[in-house]
Amino acid sequence: MLFAGEGIADVTPANDTVLAGFHYAPGKERKVTAVRQAAKVRALALRVNDTSAIILSIDIPCLSREVSMELQKRVEQATGVPAAHVRVCATHTHGMPSLRPLLHWGSVSDAFRDLVYARATEAAKAAMNDLSEADCYAGSQRVEGGNFNRTVKTWKTDVEFTAQSTDDERWLDTLLQALYFQRAENKKPLLWYHFCAHPVCYQDTQAGPDWPGIIAKGIEPEPGFLQGHIGDVNPGDGKKWIGEPMPTAQAIAPALHHAMGHGDIVEIDELKIVNDTVDLHFDMERFKAEMDFFKSHPEKCKDGVWVDETFAKAWSENAAQWNMNTTSYRAPISAMRLGSVALLFHPAELYSFYGLQLRAAAPFSNVLAVGYCDDFVGYLTDPKAYDNKEYAAIVVPKIMGWPPFTSECARHFTAQCQALLTKLV
Repeated sequence: MLFAGEGIADVTPANDTVLAGFHYAPGKERKVTAVRQAAKVRALALRVNDTSAIILSIDIPCLSREVSMELQKRVEQATGVPAAHVRVCATHTHGMPSLRPLLHWGSVSDAFRDLVYARATEAAKAAMNDLSEADCYAGSQRVEGGNFNRTVKTWKTDVEFTAQSTDDERWLDTLLQALYFQRAENKKPLLWYHFCAHPVCYQDTQAGPDWPGIIAKGIEPEPGFLQGHIGDVNPGDGKKWIGEPMPTAQAIAPALHHAMGHGDIVEIDELKIVNDTVDLHFDMERFKAEMDFFKSHPEKCKDGVWVDETFAKAWSENAAQWNMNTTSYRAPISAMRLGSVALLFHPAELYSFYGLQLRAAAPFSNVLAVGYCDDFVGYLTDPKAYDNKEYAAIVVPKIMGWPPFTSECARHFTAQCQALLTKLV
């Protein structure tokens, strides 16, 4: 028997809090001047027999492992749900402050971090107190005009994806997936959905959740959002490189309505959770070459993969402090099974191919590959991105404050995630 509950709390930042997601020069940070729409933390509590779990979805760009672990500990203390069963996900909106330091892209506000700690714990407690017997329905629908692959002029979609597909081509996942919980005791139903589109439409100084916020205001019950594989994906139909929020929401909302109303009931025998870690290896040779180039030719490090002169100098100072014996980063991954539905939680900004591969290869009829969860490691791209010196592969590691990953890293990461999903069977 499944029990489900939900809690929602406000995490709107105060004015003058530094916003993240776009480059700024020191002293010219984007700071909150107004609130477009209240930001939320949503908690979904699930219980089957004696196993419980909580999924938090927070309107922020990303969070560090330290922040995630602190939240998991606080939720365990407040609810009794084991920290290992608490997932902390970011919606990846670029209209909110970051909870992970990002060089010239977003700093961490202690006041905002503490607000999120408190409100997320409140939402988790409310979700557990709201638990009610429920039936779960899983539905899906493809979206037209809601997302596009921003790295190439033409791409293939999930409709064409097969076991023989490769990362030599660029892809796009157009499938929206929804979990709808019909509850007993006259409790309101719950709706959570998963889709792949960057929330980057707004670039001003007003705080808010971007296009998912428009959808949240327009659909009953107010849905929780779980972000997908958007490393090479932007919102909209591709006519504008960064899509507009309203047309994006208007493309996605009908698909969510359909998925909510046409789901199949999920026969649930247990709630199973498995956790693991993945070693993400750094390309130390490339890192050394970058440092040597800057030392030899600082005058050439003013644009392109160096962003600008100020950023390049700040990066070089950070790079000089890197322990060269640290050649990898250990990232958390988790998987959860609810009947025929499997949720994979990971901390990466995956290119579309790898998210599609995870879904296609898993032994479940429904797989939601949820990114930006329990940590943030930046982009995991295909090898071609390194050959092309794309922003995701070359610049973002500098923003993160560590060496670039190896060109094979995403393949290794995806294989490890696939292995974790098989443990749910």
